Amino acid sequence: MADAPMIDRRRAKRSVASFFHVHLVSDSTGETLNAMLKATASQYAGATPLEHIYALVRSRTMMEKTLAEIEAAPGLVLYTIIDPELRRLLEIRCSELQTPAVSVLDPLLDAFADYLGVEQSLRTGAQHDLDENYFKRIEALDYTLSHDDGQMVWDLEPADVVLVGVSRTSKTPTCMYLANRGVKCANVPLVPTADPPEELLNLRRPLIVGLVAAPERLAQIRQSRLGGLNADDLDEYSDLEVIRAEILRARRLYARHRWPVIDVTRKSVEETAAAILTKLSARQNR
Repeated sequence: MADAPMIDRRRAKRSVASFFHVHLVSDSTGETLNAMLKATASQYAGATPLEHIYALVRSRTMMEKTLAEIEAAPGLVLYTIIDPELRRLLEIRCSELQTPAVSVLDPLLDAFADYLGVEQSLRTGAQHDLDENYFKRIEALDYTLSHDDGQMVWDLEPADVVLVGVSRTSKTPTCMYLANRGVKCANVPLVPTADPPEELLNLRRPLIVGLVAAPERLAQIRQSRLGGLNADDLDEYSDLEVIRAEILRARRLYARHRWPVIDVTRKSVEETAAAILTKLSARQNR
């Protein structure tokens, strides 16, 4: 019986830990912290972070307000703060509150400094400068928006990547994700009643990638997409046998032109984009 209170405490701890406070403190936009939190928290099933985001913390006043909120809801503190005085203020107060505080970029910055043999520039928000890479992303987004869903097929040669696939294979969201990484991306849908455009078949510069998915999964997505329309002329759109024929036709097209193929059935948009970026990098390095 002596062990019963200890068991109860452990159960209580697990119950409390299912929801926990995480404070993201940044002198920039906080995107890095948000991405790292999501990647880490996904490894702990049943644990749900309650995010408190403090972006653009660049003055003592803002830091003190942030610390007051951390004190009101204690939890993990993840931070990217360049200013030494603000860092010290945050670290000392978190130590007093016995709250873990982690500077998530320090190990990476130290590794870069050791390898390159140069000091860190200590520039706040340097990754968001309006430099060449920033304008490259804007240009890529503009191109991708104007070349979505088979638009302007006569202007595909400047693209970095052209995605090809039947309906509902995540062509548009994948293109938008890639564009946000600075990749000019267009997509061309494969229509059962028409041949692919000649402009697509004659491309030389872009990396052309064929997307496929399991027919059963596509049928579910298309049925959900149609919702309550129930139009007779749309029956074939979600018919399983028709979809199987579409996928087979698409695979034959990809094989004929030796285009790389990615099955998106169990892939998120991020995973599909990562696979495409890997292929693009290998092609460019060659």
